[in-house]
Amino acid sequence: MENISNVDKLETIKSFQSTIRKLEKTLATMKEKGANTNLVKKRLKASYIGLAILENVWNQKPHQFTLEDVAEARDVLTGLFPSIENSYAKLKAGSSQRTLLERRIKAMELAIQAIDNLFPKTSL
Repeated sequence: MENISNVDKLETIKSFQSTIRKLEKTLATMKEKGANTNLVKKRLKASYIGLAILENVWNQKPHQFTLEDVAEARDVLTGLFPSIENSYAKLKAGSSQRTLLERRIKAMELAIQAIDNLFPKTSL
C-alpha cells in the first residue's frame, strides 16, 4: 500500500466516488419503482466502507465502521469481481467504459488489500 502513487490514489478515490454516485442514483430509481433494494444497499454500503478505509490509510481520515461492517464490505467487494471482469472482457480495448472498469477493479483491489492490512484474517 505504501508504493501507490498520488495519481493512482486520486483515481482510486474518484472511482469509488463515481461508483457511489451511480449506486445512489440506482437506489433512488429502484425505490421509486418499488423494487427490492437490498442488493444495491449492500453494494452501496460496501463502496462507502471501501472508500473510507482507503481514506483512512492514505489520508488518516477516521471512519466509524465496525469490524463486522468491514468484513461484510470485503465479502461484497470480492463478490463483485466476476461480474465486473465479465463485463470488462466484452469491451473493446481502449474504450472509455473499459478504462472505467479497469479503474474500478483496481480501486476494489486496493480497498480489499487495505482491509486485509488493517484487519488480518484472524480478526475478520
